[in-house]
Amino acid sequence: MSDTMNIEDYLAQGGVLTSPGNVPARYRADLMRLMSSFVDSELAGSAGFAASINWAPGIKERIAACRITLEKADHAERVLAVMGDFGTDTKRYQSAHDWAARMGRGADIGTMRQGGDMRLSVFHYPITGWTDAVVMNVLMGTATGVQMTELTRLSYAPLAEVFREIAPREARHVELGFEGLERIVTTDQDRAEARAAIAYWHPRVAASFGTAASPRFDTLKRFGLRHQANEALLADWNAQIDARLTALNLK
Repeated sequence: MSDTMNIEDYLAQGGVLTSPGNVPARYRADLMRLMSSFVDSELAGSAGFAASINWAPGIKERIAACRITLEKADHAERVLAVMGDFGTDTKRYQSAHDWAARMGRGADIGTMRQGGDMRLSVFHYPITGWTDAVVMNVLMGTATGVQMTELTRLSYAPLAEVFREIAPREARHVELGFEGLERIVTTDQDRAEARAAIAYWHPRVAASFGTAASPRFDTLKRFGLRHQANEALLADWNAQIDARLTALNLK
């Protein structure tokens, strides 16, 4: 049995890797894809949310929008630094794409990535106002929290440690979003606007979990880069969102 296969057996049994030097080629490809998707999504998310700063109805909301915009860029930088350990030109990477680029509001691209970068499809849609920004943040932020249950225990230890540092701040973004949403839905008109935004963003965020019965899942699980299937993560997200929206009378 080759050294590579020995490492794969080790990973399948719950082992972890600690440096680029002992990473098998196929594992490296999947790890880089995972990191690229996260970095690109955080950069696109930060760029897309930046406009909401000037839509904020008050100073408290403006501070929250600034914090989310800043910290998402910081999270991208932290993961990009790990990519740099694998030889990525981090300076060039940051300017490789227009992170603020968006498609039309009526576009429907499902799970398909667009434009050459690796952002999740949801980050190709534009935000149109403060209520829309808050709703997008709570739905996608909750999805990120669900994904963090995978990312904080993946088998490449330096990256897992970065995600463990990031996770509490991502969780705080969600709570800031729900605090903002609670302040928004004080009238029937505001609640109707929020429900319209939920109807728009819910299927687009759901698509970010990928397809059910993904053919790549078994390989990623064997490598310790995934633990729960897409459909299980989606079900967890739906349950969390249903509970929070019901509490706000937004179902």
